[in-house]
Amino acid sequence: MGDAIGATLGFAVGIAISPIPIAAVILMLFSGRARINSVSFMVAWVAGIALVTTVVLLIPGLEADDSEPSDTTGWIKLALGALLFVAGARKWRTRPGPDDEVETPAWMAKIDDLKPGASFGLGFVMSTLNPKNLLLALSAGVSIGALSLTTGETVGAVAVFTMIAAITVTVPVIAYLIAGERLDPTLDHAKVWLLGNNSAVMAVLIIVFGVSLLGDAIQILT
Repeated sequence: MGDAIGATLGFAVGIAISPIPIAAVILMLFSGRARINSVSFMVAWVAGIALVTTVVLLIPGLEADDSEPSDTTGWIKLALGALLFVAGARKWRTRPGPDDEVETPAWMAKIDDLKPGASFGLGFVMSTLNPKNLLLALSAGVSIGALSLTTGETVGAVAVFTMIAAITVTVPVIAYLIAGERLDPTLDHAKVWLLGNNSAVMAVLIIVFGVSLLGDAIQILT
């Protein structure tokens, strides 16, 4: 299972460093339904990451042959790497300049009015349909599926990946449940920084992971 953790650690960190969902859960912690909404969002976030990663494991032909990844794995990594590289380059080109005012997304202004069900839905959508998170979770699933693992090792690898990928959302929620409003100043500073630097951080991460996947694909296919 150590090989699986090593192969997916970078993808997990890439999902964990997702400024927008972290900022969203922080805003929920300032809302009138802070506890129930943040917990609902957190549960959905974890479930979504685990679901996407697990679904990929059902793709036939990923299993290693003679300790070497299959061609199917190589072609999937090639496609995912190309998509990540293009998405990262586009995000870098459209990032705000140093003198531009970064506005809070309009949907974030409505977070205070969300009910638990809507918070759950938001967390699930952001973890499963956000292009960057989706591609990284798919990449992790492909990497796990390419290894010769037992069922127990596969479940363990997905669980560890999900735990690391979700840690930046789960930690603020759990910390708030323990410490309450004493965390407000820290959370507010974190939210401002995350919203201001979202585009640049995401562009660099996406490009790096795209290049990494392309390199893996070329190595497998050649």
